Amino acid sequence: MTRHASPYLIPGFYETALSQGKHRDIVGGRWEETALAQMDVLHKAGLQPHHRLLDIGCGCLRLGYMAVPYLNPGHYWGTDASAGLMRRGWEVELTDADRSRLPLSQLIEDADFAFPDVPDDITHAIAWGVFTHLPAAPLRPALARLRQFPRLEMLLVTVFLVPEGHQGPLRQPDGVVTHPDRTPWHRPAAAVEADARAAGWQIDWPEARLPRGQRLARMQPL
Repeated sequence: MTRHASPYLIPGFYETALSQGKHRDIVGGRWEETALAQMDVLHKAGLQPHHRLLDIGCGCLRLGYMAVPYLNPGHYWGTDASAGLMRRGWEVELTDADRSRLPLSQLIEDADFAFPDVPDDITHAIAWGVFTHLPAAPLRPALARLRQFPRLEMLLVTVFLVPEGHQGPLRQPDGVVTHPDRTPWHRPAAAVEADARAAGWQIDWPEARLPRGQRLARMQPL
């Protein structure tokens, strides 16, 4: 039986979940708690209504349903591997008023972190619970491609960390067990820092208690 690096890569995963009405479940549950945590770290990173936010791996708009009414109309953009999941969030999780603030054209299917059709005036970006569910390889090229946005001043990425030299699974502070070879994935901080620097970012680790024991990496252009 084929073992996939992430459940999101299993053929038919999104279609099955959406047909069963589980759009919230497949983005991790803990809906409001996680959205509030995301908004908190964005506020602390300086996000204001006039800024333009890119929500990488936005899913069914768990962050979007709070960020869209906070930001000026048209200032939220989302990317995800599943157009269907984003559309379900747009249809179900946003009010009529908020749907008028977020055109569907600003929710872009993107499984390769290529960021097609995202405008170059993005100022803030966040990837929450995205690279925790992928092996290490996609992180560095994704970070490098984000350097194409000349006005991007702050990038927030969540990861699971593991002490240098640790072998095997690790139980994180919030109880989640992470792994070196399957989802949810963990990495040493030094490896994440090396990827960031190689892609042209300086990185620090602000103290923040995040759901599931994730750690927040805060990055700014070098």
